[in-house]
Amino acid sequence: MVLVGKKAPNFSAKAVVNGGEIVDGFSLEQFIGKNHVLFFFYPKDFTFVCPSELHAFQSRLSDFKDKGVEVVACSTDTPESHWGWLQVPKDKGGIKGITYPLVADQTKTITENFGVLFGDYFVNDNDELEADGPMIAFRGLFLIDKEGIVQHQIVNNLPLGRNVDEALRMVDALKHHEDEGEVCPANWEKGKDAMKENFAGVADYLSKH
Repeated sequence: MVLVGKKAPNFSAKAVVNGGEIVDGFSLEQFIGKNHVLFFFYPKDFTFVCPSELHAFQSRLSDFKDKGVEVVACSTDTPESHWGWLQVPKDKGGIKGITYPLVADQTKTITENFGVLFGDYFVNDNDELEADGPMIAFRGLFLIDKEGIVQHQIVNNLPLGRNVDEALRMVDALKHHEDEGEVCPANWEKGKDAMKENFAGVADYLSKH
């Protein structure tokens, strides 16, 4: 499912915020008109690649905040599972020290609505409900603008961790386009030349590179 250019699916769910407080009714709607949002899914608490990603985003959290971006994570675990994992030190495989919100998608509807649920439910020949996958999230990442529109998404399979620097680069590209009205060519980074969105602008850029 491609959500780019569309309104990010709305939801209201329990989440763990500030490193240990369980809250009801957490929603991305609170950021509309105020902040961009980097919303990412990870497969499961108490696993292996996942803490490396969660800590990697935490280590750059101030960079996202400085750019006006809220970081929010989500998995299909319970809020109690999130809370428990937050009590485990980093050197023991835990995520103690993570301060951005962790959404608990217990019903798997958020993950399904964002198109990153690994598996589907079906009724077998014995009228029993089964699943053809683990029913956890792929490593989906969505950059959502202040209007609630998805501007960028990537989805990785379970073994493939994401690159936080690339996520920050995409934030810079989006904000440059919003602020300057220019489009960002291949391998663009903040501080480099961009293009005017017309043939003259493209020709000028290409003549210099």
